[in-house]
Amino acid sequence: MPLHSVEALLDDATSAEVRREWELLAAAGLPSQAAHTGATNAPHLTLSVASAVPDFVERRLTDRIAAHLPLPVRLGGLLVLGSRRFVLARLVVPDAGLLALHGAVAEAMVACPDVPEPVRAGRWTPHVTLARGLGSRQVGEALAALGRTRPVDGTVTSVRRWDPDAGRVWGLAG
Repeated sequence: MPLHSVEALLDDATSAEVRREWELLAAAGLPSQAAHTGATNAPHLTLSVASAVPDFVERRLTDRIAAHLPLPVRLGGLLVLGSRRFVLARLVVPDAGLLALHGAVAEAMVACPDVPEPVRAGRWTPHVTLARGLGSRQVGEALAALGRTRPVDGTVTSVRRWDPDAGRVWGLAG
């Protein structure tokens, strides 16, 4: 079952850098987020997910997150997540501002059903996904395709909601 999500969107220049990395992976014949060509696909930082987000929770989210935006962020090094099939991502370096935004979202989402442990406060690893479903050999190929990465300083400009049941996104703040 696809999960509803709350996602932080990046400024245009930072999004362009992430899309460049998606394209490098795709050009190397590797899995890449570039393969997802839907209108809602954008570089983002997932703040929380749940099987549903009731209206009262969405109102809480809208009330609590606007004060945190815009928010400076830094994309750090590459991160590999998973155990059998892998996700390749850029770590988003956690700082007080980012953790405060996440904390506000996590607090509002506590009333939602099926919020997984990895997105709860104190357990969350902030990242921007570059590729999903990599095999172990492909991880090395992907690292080689991307080469040496450098930190990217950017800004979270807005926060949106994704509703997989309706197949749409809308802004909550920013």
